[in-house]
Amino acid sequence: MKRIEGQARGVVRMMEDERYCIDILQQLSAIESAVRATKSKVLEIHAAHCIEDAIKTGDTEDQRQKFRELVDLFEKVGR
Repeated sequence: MKRIEGQARGVVRMMEDERYCIDILQQLSAIESAVRATKSKVLEIHAAHCIEDAIKTGDTEDQRQKFRELVDLFEKVGR
């Protein structure tokens, strides 16, 4: 997240300095890539911890809730 924050500040400076549009667009693409990687990592953590814990407990209601959350996440991440 710190990397993304730094990149975003860099884009703001580039725009303030009226840098070449292509350079700005390339930096925006780098930010998008970093956000995608972060989303994937958070999804991986969710699956590895939250869902695994729900399975281990045997609590079917918690399992259903975590599954619904996972489906919702995939729908949102896919947009």
